[in-house]
Amino acid sequence: MLAEQRHQYILSQVAKAGALSVAELVRELNVSRETIRRDLNVLAGRGLLVTTHGGALSSERREPDLDTREAANAGAKRAIGQRAAEFVPDGASLIVDSGSTTQALARALTDRHRLTVYTNDWRIALLLGRRNDNRVTLLGGELSDIEDATFGLDTLHQLQQYRADFAFVGAGGISPDGWLTDYSRMAAEVRSRMIACADMVVVVADNSKFGRVTPVRINGFESARYLVTELAPERGLAEVVAGRGLEIVIAG
Repeated sequence: MLAEQRHQYILSQVAKAGALSVAELVRELNVSRETIRRDLNVLAGRGLLVTTHGGALSSERREPDLDTREAANAGAKRAIGQRAAEFVPDGASLIVDSGSTTQALARALTDRHRLTVYTNDWRIALLLGRRNDNRVTLLGGELSDIEDATFGLDTLHQLQQYRADFAFVGAGGISPDGWLTDYSRMAAEVRSRMIACADMVVVVADNSKFGRVTPVRINGFESARYLVTELAPERGLAEVVAGRGLEIVIAG
């Protein structure tokens, strides 16, 4: 297949799915990873897509910044946060992911006492720290360009030191085949590590994440106990999620 034919194929597929992985393109086009990376860089240079760690996004599917995400589905996220907070008793330990939905959870937890909290989101640390005898650890790492949170190898290494009763984790999307996915390799790695460090894992996601494909799989989704959302997913996705062992909890 000529380069221009590959480019047309890549653009048609990314427009359809919103995101593609390098591995997927290597398999479908039967070329090397280096060839696919060159193709993606050429298309990104023309402004036709956005490259990510391990794949590419449609130029219209880049993750919005935090302020934009907070404004979207704000009522749904508030309901999800309040429902997810019902799992947490006084004195619990919890790992809390960064993001607009987990910040709604943190606001719903401000009346809890003696919490031990590990988070990479400094807004969540400020919401829950210095109150009600809580102990809050802000995880180190590189400050993100699009949210008030840290990511990176330092974040991963620090998470290895902790074990918590609960982990509350968000996502870039939940794919039609029932995988939790994210926009970057590092964000996915951090969330995978959070899942591995907790006795009970609760995924919090509003209905806009259903069927959304982002380039990197978050490992450990099948280890989660609950998916808290405000609207039930369509039947096919609900069956796939249930087949991975999660109970879907509808807020509100």
